[in-house]
Amino acid sequence: MIHLRLVAVGKLKEKYLQEGLREYIKRLGAYARFEMIEVSDEKVPDNPSDAEANIIKQKEGARLLNAAGTKDFIGVALDPRGELWSTEDLAAHMRDWELYGPNQVVFFIGGTLGLAPEVLAVCKYKWSLSKLTFPHQMVRLILLEQVYRGFKVNRGETYHR
Repeated sequence: MIHLRLVAVGKLKEKYLQEGLREYIKRLGAYARFEMIEVSDEKVPDNPSDAEANIIKQKEGARLLNAAGTKDFIGVALDPRGELWSTEDLAAHMRDWELYGPNQVVFFIGGTLGLAPEVLAVCKYKWSLSKLTFPHQMVRLILLEQVYRGFKVNRGETYHR
């Protein structure tokens, strides 16, 4: 069974998002081992300089990479500059990950300023969920729903329309 890990900056505070995440984590249990790790975020000043922003991203990035655990994983960075994937594209990637391994996939979600270059460097994939801008806490729920949908697609199972 594939092991999926979501490593994200910041604590999820919104109850409605927590409830949605719990539901999709439960659903994913039939298809994968899933783990979500939240790392602390840095305080971001209003209008940070480039140097301040880089320091913040580096600190958060180090926490993300430390939380990822093993070095033997497929890294997927959620990044607005990444490739746009359809649900079918995601399902095809997931099928390949399950067949060819390594058997661990780590999804990275950065903080307010995005992901550090060090995190992007270890990721084979840079994935943009949309051209729209989403709060990074909401991205967690969207990601889990799409991963769940990808498993359903790959197994030819029906899903709500």
